[in-house]
Amino acid sequence: MTNKLTLLASVVAASTAFMATSASAADSTLDKVTKQGYLTCGVSTGLPGFSNPNSKGEWEGIDVEYCQALAAAVLGDKTKVKYVPLTAKERFTALQSGEIDVLSRNTTWTLHRDTALGLNFVGVNYYDGQGFMVKKDLGLKSAKELDGASVCVQSGTTTELNLADYFRNNGMSYKPVVFDTAAQTSKGFDAGRCDVLTTDQSGLYALRLNLEDPKSAQVLPEIISKEPLGPVVRQGDDQWFNIAKWTLNAMINAEEYGITSKNADEMLKSDDPNIKRILGVDGPKGKGLGIRDDWGYQVIKQVGNYGESFERTVGTGSPLEISRGVNALWNAGGFMYAPPIR
Repeated sequence: MTNKLTLLASVVAASTAFMATSASAADSTLDKVTKQGYLTCGVSTGLPGFSNPNSKGEWEGIDVEYCQALAAAVLGDKTKVKYVPLTAKERFTALQSGEIDVLSRNTTWTLHRDTALGLNFVGVNYYDGQGFMVKKDLGLKSAKELDGASVCVQSGTTTELNLADYFRNNGMSYKPVVFDTAAQTSKGFDAGRCDVLTTDQSGLYALRLNLEDPKSAQVLPEIISKEPLGPVVRQGDDQWFNIAKWTLNAMINAEEYGITSKNADEMLKSDDPNIKRILGVDGPKGKGLGIRDDWGYQVIKQVGNYGESFERTVGTGSPLEISRGVNALWNAGGFMYAPPIR
């Protein structure tokens, strides 16, 4: 009985400690950001189109613009962001420890990360997946035409396994040309040591920029794995999780209803109840999130809707020239779909 009572006391103590920690965390991030007057955002050490410093040292990319949108929603100023460059190994520890308020760094949403690491994924801001890049002079239109091809691939990665599965499932053969690093893999492709280079599609577009002649290569349309990328926050802080989640949802909804950074002011006069709710003219406004009523307006006016951000950073208006593909809105043949603001 004594052992049972001791065990019960331990469980109660642990539960109490957890609840206390959760309670303190629940009101900490928004308070912290509001008091310090800026948002701390974890980004990559440099991935063109996603998070990368430009020639002036200014951070830019689709992940960077999400952080700017979050700052606009909470602080009313998209410039109030401190960027912390993190490697893949550093990123989760930095978020868990509170060094950063949000991680926006081309991070794949998985079961393990969403549970065992004590993190919450806000949503998906880029649907990625493994793809193939070929030289244009081969005249290929589809990965289904790659039977017998030599393929440059990085060793020790799930990319190798996905590659083997894809060719086997499609009854095709290939010759792997294996390298230790992404840079070596890219150089091998550029030097003509293989017909094809495979990695995540976003990586292919970024690597293409470093080829001697970027226009000599093209990315094929097939995606052979699921890599949903999105912003991440800590568990135990529901208010901050909601703010981060609905900031992304507002950008996606704004594109669906035609609200842009250029017409946001004009749209304030709209009679469409959906538009009025997104911009905070009517509806729940900012009460449930604990932030300003015009948070949606600030996000769209200062940063833009999802489509604007995509085109500017990774889309046809950027050096990467990625087509919308599965990142198009749900009503345009893509996966992008946000719950309603009402």
